[in-house]
Amino acid sequence: MSHPANSLLVMSDTGLDLIKVLEGLETEAYPDPGNRVTGEPWTIGYGHTRGVSRGNTCTEAQATDWLREDLQAAEGAVRHLVDVPLTQMQFDALASFVFNVGPSAFANSTLLRRLNAGDAAGAAEQFKRWNRGADGILPGLVARRAAERDLFLSQEA
Repeated sequence: MSHPANSLLVMSDTGLDLIKVLEGLETEAYPDPGNRVTGEPWTIGYGHTRGVSRGNTCTEAQATDWLREDLQAAEGAVRHLVDVPLTQMQFDALASFVFNVGPSAFANSTLLRRLNAGDAAGAAEQFKRWNRGADGILPGLVARRAAERDLFLSQEA
């Protein structure tokens, strides 16, 4: 049962700025480096893939608009799956995490189970476990999880 206090939360500018740094801006479409055969999906902006093909370009403003749209699924998953009240920074960190790993992975995670059990500190420690790609531990994911964990544990200004 989702917590009613979370129903009004959306990604703050602080969380959006973190994702922008973590994803990096690409104004020209590029192929998925993990798929050497087809390059699908093509990606642009801050990790946007829907409707993208070779040769597409975008502005930073368009990339930000796409990011806000693309984040809606992650935000919805956090609002739906988390049973305890969240701070804005916790919500932002979790939405960034879900944006990267997907709602299904989050739904089945120890991170979510610990959070819903009231163990926010234990949940925070779970971020660092999500640092692997197909080829093992990825430095970029180590850095991303550390940034998300730090945001999760931060006190709001």
